[in-house]
Amino acid sequence: MKHLVITGASSGIGLAIASRFLRDGWAVTNLSRRPCPRPEVDSLHCDLTDPAALAPQRLALESRLAKATRICLVHNAAILHPDRIDALPDEQLRRVLELSLLTPNTLNQWVLPLMGPGSSLIYIGSTLSEKAVPGAASYVIAKHALVGMMRASVQDLAGRGVHSCMLCPGFTDTEQVRQLIGEDADTLAAITALNAFNRLIEPAEIAEAVAFAAESPILNGAVIHANLGQRER
Repeated sequence: MKHLVITGASSGIGLAIASRFLRDGWAVTNLSRRPCPRPEVDSLHCDLTDPAALAPQRLALESRLAKATRICLVHNAAILHPDRIDALPDEQLRRVLELSLLTPNTLNQWVLPLMGPGSSLIYIGSTLSEKAVPGAASYVIAKHALVGMMRASVQDLAGRGVHSCMLCPGFTDTEQVRQLIGEDADTLAAITALNAFNRLIEPAEIAEAVAFAAESPILNGAVIHANLGQRER
């Protein structure tokens, strides 16, 4: 049995990834505060920014993976705060790093020992994993660090038949982005003008890329920018 473990599949890109893997016959387990709306997905409820809330899910997750022949672990959950490096409270940065780095590290410790050859470890990054913009300091810091975690994964898992890579979406049509845009047509136009196709990316497009990456050990170590061709300013 092939089993997908994913964080943040209650909406957006995570939901699209869960739906895509279900279509291919994978069992899917999601960890998030809100359950995945797909009834076929087994959702473990927890606040991923709170280590005390995550820890009790270990036995439940391990029991679900006991019969898995291949596992794909997708670190998807993230949060984007509007913040600046000269006004970034420690507690806010700590919360972002807990979700974006420490939760993936915890899940790696739990799931990697259960992964056999053919399994995969996929990190969801961002265009801001390898560049920066003003006003998104904590997000930029976390996504840059996640690249390092992926590259460390590749080195430390060498020889085990488990591959790892990072998908870096551009602006995608998710609840979070729609909240950022609101009803402002000028903001939407400015955001879509950032790529060569002048549109938002569909979550299903990112899900297709993740499904391909999960089956493609040749991508081991790759940072893949899935952003419709970012226009450089």
